[in-house]
Amino acid sequence: MSAPDNKTPATIAPGNRNGPEQEDLPRRTRVIRVEIAPWTIFSLVLIIASLWIFMRLLPVALVLVGALMIVGTLGPAVEWLEQRGVRRVASIAIVFTVLFVSTVLLFALTIPELVNQVRSLIGMEPALREKLAVWFAGFPLTANLADTMRNMQYDALIKSSAASVLTFFTLVVESVAYGVGAIFLALYMMLDRDRLRGALFAVVPRTHHIRLSRILVNLNTIVGGYIRGQVITCAMMAVFMFVLLTACGIPNALVIAVFGGLADVLPYIGIFITMGPAVAAALPLGAVITLVVFLLMLAYEEFESRVLVPIVYGRALRMPSSVVLFSLIAGATLFGIIGALLALPVAATILMLIDKLRVELPGETEQAGDTEMKKKDERSEREYTRRTEGMPAEEASAIAVEMSDNRKKTEDKPAA
Repeated sequence: MSAPDNKTPATIAPGNRNGPEQEDLPRRTRVIRVEIAPWTIFSLVLIIASLWIFMRLLPVALVLVGALMIVGTLGPAVEWLEQRGVRRVASIAIVFTVLFVSTVLLFALTIPELVNQVRSLIGMEPALREKLAVWFAGFPLTANLADTMRNMQYDALIKSSAASVLTFFTLVVESVAYGVGAIFLALYMMLDRDRLRGALFAVVPRTHHIRLSRILVNLNTIVGGYIRGQVITCAMMAVFMFVLLTACGIPNALVIAVFGGLADVLPYIGIFITMGPAVAAALPLGAVITLVVFLLMLAYEEFESRVLVPIVYGRALRMPSSVVLFSLIAGATLFGIIGALLALPVAATILMLIDKLRVELPGETEQAGDTEMKKKDERSEREYTRRTEGMPAEEASAIAVEMSDNRKKTEDKPAA
């Protein structure tokens, strides 16, 4: 047997990475390369630029939304007159004239009395403040508020709020200007309805005209129902408060009732803003009158929310309470009072678009009703294509809207 060769390379342990074989191997590095497609960069730049332009043109967008709401509100009255043989231009003139005369009469009958009652309320302020201070002093929890009310100084408050008053006055002037602009824009849109609608349908493929017309019909129902419902509920709240406060002998009932009717625009939180001034005005007349006003206001709020609102709004704004509350919070946070006012119709429009465009939400399975709706849409699209072959977009849009309107009436009959 021969002796082992001392030049035989030693065995390298599996975990040893410092051996000669490992030193000879080149070290491999992993390179991660991220590439962004040019179309993605262009889309991001386009989205950012669109958001910037939208924020800069937000007042213009609000004027457009206001005009669309006016059109949706007054449109049924114009169509009602057209169905009775009145020409469209004359129908629009009659509706706007009636609206203008009604607004002028309302202001002429209420503004002078409002000014007189506000002056009377200002003159009665020291006596009312003293009565409230005495009432607060009678309870241990509110005793500290009595001294605060007696020692309240208005000079410093007026000086500190001068800038806020100027800002508020500027905002009021801008709002009035935007409102007038929305009215004239709505008048133009109603007069030139066919041409504007034809231009919109001309840029949309004809295979989607039926779906677009259904969206327009439902949007008109949502907007018109919301505005008409707000006017009716606010007017009824103001009338109820005026009758209640007058019957209880509370002074300045008209001012408080008008304020309550305006505050009733805001759902959920409007009742607290409405009840506050009414209950405060009843405090000097004693606990019995105050309790009567509080209980009757609370009872009317329950009647309005559970009976009146479903009847007035119908199916226009039938949404879950969680969606309503979230929409109000989001709208008020983003755009203040205007955002809160527009939150509900915007939320209802989004839900309607998800339904009419058949957007498949995560975790949602197709139902039998969805399949039947797709078949109806396909039949309507085939019939529309046959009826409007070779027809201009303006005339075709009128047929699409007519078909969608008739279909909506048919679908609403079982629900009614």
